[in-house]
Amino acid sequence: MRIAVVQTDPVFGEIEKNVQNALALMQSAEADLYVLPELFNTGYNFVDAEEANRLSESTSGYTFEEIAAFARRQSCYVVYGFVENTLKLYNSASLVGPYGMMGLYRKVHLFNRENLFFAPGDLGFPVFNLPIGKIGIMICFDWYYPESARTLALKGAQIVCHPSNLVLPHCPDAMVTRCLENHIFAATSNRIGVEDRGGVEFSFIGKSEIVTPKGEIVQRLGSEAPGIAVAEVDLHDADNKQLNQFNNLIAGRRPSQYSL
Repeated sequence: MRIAVVQTDPVFGEIEKNVQNALALMQSAEADLYVLPELFNTGYNFVDAEEANRLSESTSGYTFEEIAAFARRQSCYVVYGFVENTLKLYNSASLVGPYGMMGLYRKVHLFNRENLFFAPGDLGFPVFNLPIGKIGIMICFDWYYPESARTLALKGAQIVCHPSNLVLPHCPDAMVTRCLENHIFAATSNRIGVEDRGGVEFSFIGKSEIVTPKGEIVQRLGSEAPGIAVAEVDLHDADNKQLNQFNNLIAGRRPSQYSL
């Protein structure tokens, strides 16, 4: 299958423009699974909760309709980040396929000022069994907690789709370790640009990438420009957790020794 990471440069608050720009990038490269950044349709740096609420959508809003139409036309799957409005606001990611909504994840580990606007995710770390493979999702700062990717791996995920708005420099290299320690694929889709709003500035590092279970970075974009990168992979490569005759990454765990 072909995996694509889509790196965007959203204009804060311009939902229609941001969605259409992302779709234009997606239309430039054929893939079975596209991963878009965290909050790709709104931008990231909200001034207050009222602004986040104003830019929020349901799981069936404008962004969903446009992405779902693309997935239907292309017979593909798309993971994208957005502000989800239910009884609370969540930093969420939807998984959409040819027949519509396939899955939802809500960010568990909130970063910095996100704690002012969003409720922590309450859906755990689900894995979605699709015709193309077993798909797990985590969002941006979730990478900092090894339990995130490990939980997805223990549940059978072959690839972790990782919508992000990274500002810290460590994640692109750290995802090599996440893939090695779990023997999974990862597709980290980040954004670029700077948002300086309300006296708070965030600079986003780009470097969207695709990493294999062997820790190989098979695609990595730069830090300055939007773009799309595609890799052809066999997700079944993530199923074999055997390192050698004596070491299996999953069977070799000793949970009885990890208790606090």
